Amino acid sequence: MKAARAVLEYLKGQGVRHIFGIPAGSVNVLFDQLVEMPEITPVVTKHEGAASYMAAAYAKYSNQMSVVIGCSGPGGTNLVTGAANAMREHLPVLFLTGAVPVNTLGLNASQELNAEPVFRPVTKYSVMVRESKDLLAEVVKAVEIAISGVPGPVHVAMPIDVQQGEIDHPIIPAPPRRAPMVPELDVIKRVAEELAQREKGYIFAGQGVRGSVDQLLELGELLNWPILTSPQAKGFFPEEHPLSAGVFGFAGHEGASALINEGDGQALLIIGSSLGETATNNWNMNLTKNRFCVQMDFDETVFNRKYEIDIPVLGDINLSLMFLMEELKALGLPKAGAAALEKPQEYKVTEEYNTQNVLKTLQQHLPADTRYTVDIGEFMSYVIHYMKVLDYNTFDINVHFGAMGSGIGSAIGAKLADPDRPVACITGDGCFFMHGMEILTAKEYKLPILFVIMNNARLGMVYHGHELQYKRSHASFGQQPISIAAMAAAMDIPSLRVNELTDLSEDALRSLMNTGGPAVLEIALVDNNTPPMGDRVKFLSSFGK
Repeated sequence: MKAARAVLEYLKGQGVRHIFGIPAGSVNVLFDQLVEMPEITPVVTKHEGAASYMAAAYAKYSNQMSVVIGCSGPGGTNLVTGAANAMREHLPVLFLTGAVPVNTLGLNASQELNAEPVFRPVTKYSVMVRESKDLLAEVVKAVEIAISGVPGPVHVAMPIDVQQGEIDHPIIPAPPRRAPMVPELDVIKRVAEELAQREKGYIFAGQGVRGSVDQLLELGELLNWPILTSPQAKGFFPEEHPLSAGVFGFAGHEGASALINEGDGQALLIIGSSLGETATNNWNMNLTKNRFCVQMDFDETVFNRKYEIDIPVLGDINLSLMFLMEELKALGLPKAGAAALEKPQEYKVTEEYNTQNVLKTLQQHLPADTRYTVDIGEFMSYVIHYMKVLDYNTFDINVHFGAMGSGIGSAIGAKLADPDRPVACITGDGCFFMHGMEILTAKEYKLPILFVIMNNARLGMVYHGHELQYKRSHASFGQQPISIAAMAAAMDIPSLRVNELTDLSEDALRSLMNTGGPAVLEIALVDNNTPPMGDRVKFLSSFGK
């Protein structure tokens, strides 16, 4: 059996059903073996970077490891941004790259690159395999590292002759199982005692609560404390929940900021947030000021980075939450109900053709359980601030790493992982011109995704940032307007170009959502209003003063 086939058999046993990437000379052996393995579908993309975003989203929404592949040299370097993205999101993605034959290493072969050290800073493990007999064992080791402890991406470089080599009677190991990270019970008891002593407090949830939302809400109800989320955690639970206090951080809500800056909460329970820049409104020190702070995470490196934490709790978040609730109940909670949160008045759509009216109208006409994969641009702040959370796990927002174009690939990965759920990608013209050709990938695999492209013919986030900082912006930030709908039509993809709010009708959207494949909704709109970036506006406006 070829070494590459042994690897694929192992991945099949892992439950891998898709491999994202682009075939090329140094990975031809692996792609050739896939001809005989109908259980695994290669998703051939237009760019390796987009493939890496697809694999990351697939891992996120399938709750299993995913695989992406690129050729030696440029294929590998195109994957590096996606590896850094997966590392930031703690997603188990196996990055496989081809390499030139072992006997040509160091001889300046075509597309030669030593990818092992390139991937090392953005993965949990990176290795170059030099003998066929070692390839399967190294992939097995990498997979175990990817799913263990704090999950994350790993990388294996495979010279083409190593893939091609024959190995005798390989033993295909069983899939590894991740050992749970169990928090220390003594620590949990201390936390329960401290929180029970404090009548008022807040829960601040980050992206780490994904998969633990039910426990989060149960804990919130037990404590009767408002629950704020970071921008990345927007969409985990509906805003109608009586304890939902909105988003704190980049583009967050005034009510959430008021609780942090002016509220009388005596404690702050931080769950699954690394307390980075976008989650904390540029490291606002009011977050923890005069508050007893507990931080729960499975990544010990997040504790005491910027903020002093009174009790760090290391462990899987779902276990930490369950144990904490048991201890709180033993102490007599829940207590008497607190006053209901005062909810802000919801923004009402007006007739003005602006970004928030477009997004609100869009959401009114799409199914309530639509999952929105949100790209990087000025529209992102409008999504965070104005769009309503109607159902669980409905927003995929990647503001913390902020790779333009990632939302496009994420839509495809999300749809493949969860095919029964409607998916809409909200992106911009700048992002589209980076990775927009992946709409062809969606077409080729018959994926019904609505790609909503906010086209203002400029790099909007950059434009507004410069206008706030310097009161001017360079002319090169703009570009000649291009009809992206016409581009989509040329690819035989259904499309609609919207030039005014009345174009965005329910019938038009229903038509686009029922084509049996992808569709493009182009919003031609230049919105010169300052995006609702929250304290980021103040930061940029005062920059350098």
